[in-house]
Amino acid sequence: MEAANHADEFIPAGLASFGIEADEVELAVMRAAQAMFWPAILELLALDTGDIPPEPRADLSQPPAER
Repeated sequence: MEAANHADEFIPAGLASFGIEADEVELAVMRAAQAMFWPAILELLALDTGDIPPEPRADLSQPPAER
């Protein structure tokens, strides 16, 4: 199922499950944001990071070490 083709179904259903009411303008903005960001999200989900070794003793308060 390609989510971009079903935004009209899952956005209102998701909002309704939380009891949130949205008018047509709000739904149009959500559909536009979903259409803009969804392709990049799919690319991130498909990204294979298995070949990248973990950073030893990573200090998450600092930027990643240069390689």
